[in-house]
Amino acid sequence: MLPRFPYRVQIPLGLALAVTLSVLLVSIVAARISARNAQLEIVNRVQSIVELLAAQGKPLLAQDDTWRAYTLLRNASALLPQTAKGQSRAALLDAQGRFLAASDPRRLPTGEQALGVLINGRLLPTVSDATRTKTLTAPDGGMALIEPIRSDDAQVIGFVFAEVDAAAFDPDWAALSTPAVIGAALAILLLVPLGWLLGRRMARPIAQTAKCIAQIGHTDPEQLQLLLPYVKDPELERIAGAVRQLLIETSARQANAQRALSAERLAAVGRITAAVAHEINNPLAGLITATRTLRLHGDQPEARNRSLGLIERGLQQVRTITTALLPQAKVEDRCMTPADLDDMLTLARATAAQQLVIITSEVDVQAELCVPSTVFRQVMLNLLLNAIRAAGQDGQVHARLFVTPDKVSFILANTGKHFSDERLQKRLMTNDGNDPHGFGLWICHEFAVRYGGGFTADQAADIPPPFTTRLNFWLPNLARHDPQKSAAD
Repeated sequence: MLPRFPYRVQIPLGLALAVTLSVLLVSIVAARISARNAQLEIVNRVQSIVELLAAQGKPLLAQDDTWRAYTLLRNASALLPQTAKGQSRAALLDAQGRFLAASDPRRLPTGEQALGVLINGRLLPTVSDATRTKTLTAPDGGMALIEPIRSDDAQVIGFVFAEVDAAAFDPDWAALSTPAVIGAALAILLLVPLGWLLGRRMARPIAQTAKCIAQIGHTDPEQLQLLLPYVKDPELERIAGAVRQLLIETSARQANAQRALSAERLAAVGRITAAVAHEINNPLAGLITATRTLRLHGDQPEARNRSLGLIERGLQQVRTITTALLPQAKVEDRCMTPADLDDMLTLARATAAQQLVIITSEVDVQAELCVPSTVFRQVMLNLLLNAIRAAGQDGQVHARLFVTPDKVSFILANTGKHFSDERLQKRLMTNDGNDPHGFGLWICHEFAVRYGGGFTADQAADIPPPFTTRLNFWLPNLARHDPQKSAAD
């Protein structure tokens, strides 16, 4: 029950309980000792009275003076314990063991045989067995004493008989416990206020320490260190020292976390910057080639219109990419068309020509096509440039646009070193966009996750020769989910 209370309550209550238990134990032991001493005192008193009766009753037995014997017994029995309550009595016996006189004639009738018969539930010894002092005890705690009276020539002329009931030996527990109760009450009145003050003093540093612990994570650790108490008790100092060390470590962790957060923000800014630069640089190379074509063949209407269309769609792609970086911007994108694949092939052929890589393509449209054009153009250009780089000198690259009612796939194969799906997934998880050379694959993967598509690499056994690596990127075909198209149908 005590553990439910705070220390400032436990300490005074514990002291009071300890004092009370101590007083009770001491009182019980003292009462037992006092009761035992009282019993020994009663026995000694009875023996002294018996000896007195034996000395003064000797001439009365010789004269057979019953009346004087009765007067002697009546006066002597007043000295026995609890005589007034009828719990002790005495008698003089003649030489044959018969009652000559008794302090209580009703229980010890004059003239009746005493020795050798049952008296008050106790069997007394015979005359021949009572030639020496006999002390008889009863199972209930009472006692009887028989003392022979001898003449001057050592002949037994009579006996003194004294009997004390067990009730006379019962201690007065009320009288014995009164001093103990008074002592316990005084001790409690003194120790409870003292224990209360001591408990508050001991609990104050513990409460302050607990308050500091409760504020960890909500208050500055340096301020909490100032609130921690400084105590001389070694155990409390260990607790306060441990909390102080925890606050120091917490402060250091917070500083490290702040530095890590700043570094992570800078790294995120760097990744975004690198990604944007990568995605803008990809179409710029082709746009520069288109402007050169326009400068050389601008007098030809077909070449001029084709170059201008390519430049316009490329610039629109760059604009969409940069607009997507604005948090409040609402990016609207058109559905892709097979002409976007031609644009990406045109942009990538400038790089392919430098490495003498041959690019072939095919388009298999089996349903209406609708995917975000900017996203798919970025993916196609990224994969084309990566495939040209992987194919190496005099390599081959084959691009296929495959459209079904469910999805739009861009499948790109090259003749470079085999690149398995395990290696692809490992690179995507390892690079996580930190390697500038892996931005192309990483961005394709991010687009696939964001738009609910997929990005995988085929196994070598599934790739027709002469190609050795084939990447498959796809997004869900949104044509059948367009509500305006459904309403028109």
